[in-house]
Amino acid sequence: MPKAGKKYTKAAAAVEQKLYPLEEAVTLLKKVAFAKFNETVEVSMKLGVDPKHADQMVRGTVVLPNGLGRSKRVAVIASGEKVKEARDAGADEVGSEEMVERISGGWMDFDAVVATPDMMRSVGKLGKVLGPRGLMPNPKTGTVTFEVAKAIKEIKAGKVEFRVDKTGIVHAPCGKIQFDQKNLYENAKALIEAVLRAKPPSSKGKYVRSISISSTMSPGIWIDEASVESHA
Repeated sequence: MPKAGKKYTKAAAAVEQKLYPLEEAVTLLKKVAFAKFNETVEVSMKLGVDPKHADQMVRGTVVLPNGLGRSKRVAVIASGEKVKEARDAGADEVGSEEMVERISGGWMDFDAVVATPDMMRSVGKLGKVLGPRGLMPNPKTGTVTFEVAKAIKEIKAGKVEFRVDKTGIVHAPCGKIQFDQKNLYENAKALIEAVLRAKPPSSKGKYVRSISISSTMSPGIWIDEASVESHA
């Protein structure tokens, strides 16, 4: 097992093994950050659901109030008048059948894909390419829609998709470590609240088992759920 570096060890020593209120956790996270690059900050939530059951799948989206620190490249697969609408809304790449062929051929220079419902027969062929990367358009996340302008603007503004993995954990980014403390707190709070709201009706017992926040290189900091849920 690799030995932790001195900087990580020092950071870990500053984090007590206790539950921190979210605001305090964000303050501490910024203090212990030691990497020389602008790390991504991520929230992880262990949920009391069984993702093997379709009625306990937790997924959704949230537009972070302060964005993610960079604008995502959005590809739109549409036809007719929706092509112009997508371009006017700021899509980075727009096309129809030829776009499907480009992606099938290995082109992946984008961070999100939006498709109109009439193009889904063709887009369906891309499931094996886009699915494993979490980029497959889906009506549940608002990326299969005729309201392409709205979808593009939300993604560009910092829309984050979350989905519980097979171990019952949600991992999702909420900003960059160089964000102002207030902005990072607001983003993390919005993300956690969105996951709380996404609780399936079939979920029994304790829904949230644990919450932590960390940056790319930092140790995790455990969060007191009560510091968030009382405002959800």
